[in-house]
Amino acid sequence: MTQNAAPLSVPPTHLGSVWNRAGTWEEKSVNKWANDRIKELLIAVGSQEFSGGRAEVAEVTRCSGDAFLVIVRNKKCVGYTYELTIKVEGEWLVGTEKEVVKGHLDIPKFSFGELDDLQIEVKLNEDEDLEQQDKHRIKQDMKIFLQPLREKLLQFEKELKEL
Repeated sequence: MTQNAAPLSVPPTHLGSVWNRAGTWEEKSVNKWANDRIKELLIAVGSQEFSGGRAEVAEVTRCSGDAFLVIVRNKKCVGYTYELTIKVEGEWLVGTEKEVVKGHLDIPKFSFGELDDLQIEVKLNEDEDLEQQDKHRIKQDMKIFLQPLREKLLQFEKELKEL
């Protein structure tokens, strides 16, 4: 009487697709996942408090770029390059009145591993009827979004590496 032993499950020794057993080169776009995840993370930044008011991320209006997963010589590498525009809305104390202020944060081209150098440009909507000094103060206040945005993008990088 012979016993049928169950075959041992051997983990694959290669990454990527079945057709690429040698793991030489394979590139996969992960744009859909990356775009959706970046938007989800940045909306989660929520509201930020300032000395003269508060503002919140209302919407990610532009999220353009590419994210990819590459397998080279059986090693996984990831990368991305993106540009973002984030709509913000808030209230500031201007004189003795609270004013609703709308604008957006532009994050110019940034790539994997470069988040320490992340920059934002604050623009207020054209219809904002404010004095120059108030506009300047509000723009400076909105730069407080830089650190929480950077933290969310670092989380995105970590998740991308785990794909």
